[in-house]
Amino acid sequence: MKYLCDTCILIDYLRGKEEIKNTLSKDRTDGLGMSSITYMELMVGAFNKREINTIKKAFADFEIVELSAAVSIKASKLIETYSKSHGLLIPDALIAATALEYNIPLYTANVSDFRFIPDLVLI
Repeated sequence: MKYLCDTCILIDYLRGKEEIKNTLSKDRTDGLGMSSITYMELMVGAFNKREINTIKKAFADFEIVELSAAVSIKASKLIETYSKSHGLLIPDALIAATALEYNIPLYTANVSDFRFIPDLVLI
């Protein structure tokens, strides 16, 4: 997998943001992924069943990386360290921990949500 996509990137893709569409289209052949947390955030944000189907179709070729005990432990440590000092939220901690655990760069438009996490490679 080339990189893990943050929720904001996939929302921008669905909204037709040209730069994001071009990047994802170019990199799809290398394999792209999303955390199961990202998948759930997309589902919760859908307005209706039609949008759910659109999301499923748009990202059918993405690998969904499920949570593991190791990801959960890493996320807990990130929350302990950064929730008060940097406002790190649980979903972002889980997404970052997934990228760290599997040593995959994270593609995000919200760099400020993650830039303080050591060893996390951001695109």
